[in-house]
Amino acid sequence: MENQIFIGIDISKKTLDICILEEDEKQYASIENKKKEINKFLNTFSDEREVYISMENTGRYNWPLYTTLSSFEHCVFVIPPLHLKKSLGLIRGKNDKVDAERIAVFTKKNLRDLRPWKAPSQNLQKLKVLLAERSLRMKMKSQLLSNQKEYELIAQVAKECGLAPLNQRMVKSLKAQIEKIEERIENLISSDESLLNTSELIRSVPGVGKVLCWMMIAKTNNFISITDPRKMACFAGVVPFQFRSGTSVIRKDRVSLFADKSLKKHLHLGAMSAIRLNNDLRKYYLRKTEEGKNKMSVLNAVRNKIIHRVYAVIKNQRQYQNHLILS
Repeated sequence: MENQIFIGIDISKKTLDICILEEDEKQYASIENKKKEINKFLNTFSDEREVYISMENTGRYNWPLYTTLSSFEHCVFVIPPLHLKKSLGLIRGKNDKVDAERIAVFTKKNLRDLRPWKAPSQNLQKLKVLLAERSLRMKMKSQLLSNQKEYELIAQVAKECGLAPLNQRMVKSLKAQIEKIEERIENLISSDESLLNTSELIRSVPGVGKVLCWMMIAKTNNFISITDPRKMACFAGVVPFQFRSGTSVIRKDRVSLFADKSLKKHLHLGAMSAIRLNNDLRKYYLRKTEEGKNKMSVLNAVRNKIIHRVYAVIKNQRQYQNHLILS
C-alpha cells in the first residue's frame, strides 16, 4: 500500500480530530470545523499519492467538510456510525483522537468493500435540509397534540393556566410552517427536471405518496447511492432474516432492528394506503390473509413489494401499470 494515505476524521461541532495513516506511521492533528481550515489542511496532500478520507455521518456538522471536499479529487467515504461501532469488537473507553484512528484503520482494512461518497446536487442538499426541518416540526406538533389530550387529566388547572389556547396557537403555527416547507419542496422538485421525472415515476406506484417519494429520493440521492432494491429493502428494515443456530436455536424469521426508522414508518403508511385501494397489492394482501398468513407479515411483504416496484419504474423509466398483461 505504498503511496496510499488513509485519513480518519472524527467530527464535532467546533473541531475536527484527524488521524493520518501512511504505511506504518501515524500522525494526529486537530483543526477547526471551518471551510478555510479544512481547505488549508487538504492542500498539504499532493495529487501524486492516493488519499482516502473517511468520516462518520454526523448530520449538519459534516457540511463544511462536504462542501470543501467536493472541490478535491480525493476518494471520500462516509461511514454509518452503527457499521463502524459493530465492526470494532470489544473496546474500552473512547476519545476524539482514538475515534479518528479507528475510522482510519477501519477504512484501511475494508477499502475494497466501501462505497465512495459522491457529492449530491445542490437541489438534493436543499431537499434533505427541508425534509429535516419538516420532520422536526412534525415531532413538535405531535408532542403538543399529545399534551393537549393530557390536559383533560388536570382540566381545572389547565383551564386556569390557559394552556390549551397556547397549545392550539402553537399547533396552528406549526401546521402553517409545515405546509410552507412542503410547498417549497414541491417547487424545488418542479424546478429540477431530473427530480421531477423521478417523482412522477415513483408516485405512480400504489401507496407512494408525496412524503415517501421525497424521502426515497433523499435517502438514495435520486437513486444513485442505493441502486439495488434488495439493499434498499434491507436499509428500510423490511427484510426478514433467519435466526437459527444448530438444532437448539430456531426462531421465526424477523426483520432487523438496524434500519432507517423514519423511512420504515412512511413505508408502513404507504402499505396501509395501498391495501385500501383497488390494485394488485390489495389483491395480494387479501389472498395471503385468507390463506391464514399473519397480517403484519403480509403487510411487511407489501412494503417490500412497494420498494421493488419503485425501483422497477426507475429502471424502466415508465410509470407503474396496475394490471400489466405480458404477451
